[in-house]
Amino acid sequence: MHLDRRSFLIKAGVTAAAAVSVSSHTAGTRAGASAEPDIWKYVRGQFDQLAPDRIHLSSFFLVSHPRPVREAIENHRRAIDDNPLEYLEKNLYDMPGKIQAAAAEYLGGKPEEIALTNSTTMGLALIYQGLPLKSGQEILTTAHDHFVHHESIRLAAERAGASVKKIALYNRTSAVTETEIAERVRKGITPKTRAVGMTWVHSGTGLKLPIRQISDVIREANRGRAEEDRILLIVDGVHGFGVEDESVPEMGADFFIAGTHKWIFGPRGTGIVWARAENWKELRMVFPAFAAETFGAWMTESKLSAPMRAAWVGQGGFHAFEYEWALPAAFEFHRKIGRKKIAGRIHFLNEQCRDGLATMRHIKLHTPRSTALSAGLVCFEVDGMKSADVVKRLHEKSIVASTAPYREGYARLAPSLLNSPEEIDTVLREIKALA
Repeated sequence: MHLDRRSFLIKAGVTAAAAVSVSSHTAGTRAGASAEPDIWKYVRGQFDQLAPDRIHLSSFFLVSHPRPVREAIENHRRAIDDNPLEYLEKNLYDMPGKIQAAAAEYLGGKPEEIALTNSTTMGLALIYQGLPLKSGQEILTTAHDHFVHHESIRLAAERAGASVKKIALYNRTSAVTETEIAERVRKGITPKTRAVGMTWVHSGTGLKLPIRQISDVIREANRGRAEEDRILLIVDGVHGFGVEDESVPEMGADFFIAGTHKWIFGPRGTGIVWARAENWKELRMVFPAFAAETFGAWMTESKLSAPMRAAWVGQGGFHAFEYEWALPAAFEFHRKIGRKKIAGRIHFLNEQCRDGLATMRHIKLHTPRSTALSAGLVCFEVDGMKSADVVKRLHEKSIVASTAPYREGYARLAPSLLNSPEEIDTVLREIKALA
């Protein structure tokens, strides 16, 4: 897996990378970022199967596996193919714990707080379906959320006889503030509210929500409530996880869900859910759990007496184990680079992109300029052009952009560790030429 070379190059680039200022917009700063390329050139080189004749600005959708992850997948695949029974018997009950430990080290929690899933979609469904909702209770969410979050809420509410309430968090993203968002959540909460479903970074606009402020609002609303009526904050965190330098447990969410095959660079078909032990105890099991306690209860035809825990939440049965078990390699890849440096690089490139678009008179920028309210996605419109046509024109220039799958689908760029400041400058020139 080339660990020695990777460690050497990454350590050599630490000082240089730390000099990149996220908040500065000066040409000198950008020149400085370009003049210290070793660490970022090496990182980009780990994605050597990506088409080299494209500028890839949609890796948030589904990432290409970096070399260490590919090698980990192949090692597990070969071992399973060589001797499936013995390799699975040896690893089936040990590997989930190793994955939980790797995820916990990255996000800041404890291994026993983490459930393994195959995607954000699966994680959201497991949490909402597992909630002990009652008829007459309500789930509060936003008008801006993705299809899978809305549908997970709707399906769970219908089964329980609960209701769903959607609120707008702003009038215009160009004028939105953290205070406005928190206040709208406060006003949306009622005595019936049992859960609040929010998305950390919106894939339709690039808006990043102030989760800590929202959690403060919910904590205040929970004062005096009975435990069975306590409001739970459920966060789809996929487009901040792997971008932001945040400790997940300190954000204030009760449940944090994220696929790991996007910004984390994990194997396709992997994801996590984090929650504290007291929150896992509130859920009901959705899938049969492969665990000693659940098997024991089945074998003795007795009632499962142990409380619900994270390890029982994920899907039982046989999975694509070579992919799932390679997830620690992705967390190790991030750890070697450093969460702080990753956040700095991604924010730097995204600021460069937003600032450049903001100077163009034919562009309507939908992503907030502030780094407090934005992360790794930049959404915009070009005057007189459909967003799908904008993306098509960029593709013709070997720039891989995308459109957001919403009723109002904007053109979308996602500068990431796969990109350089020079590539962003090239993209900005091509968008300027669309005037």
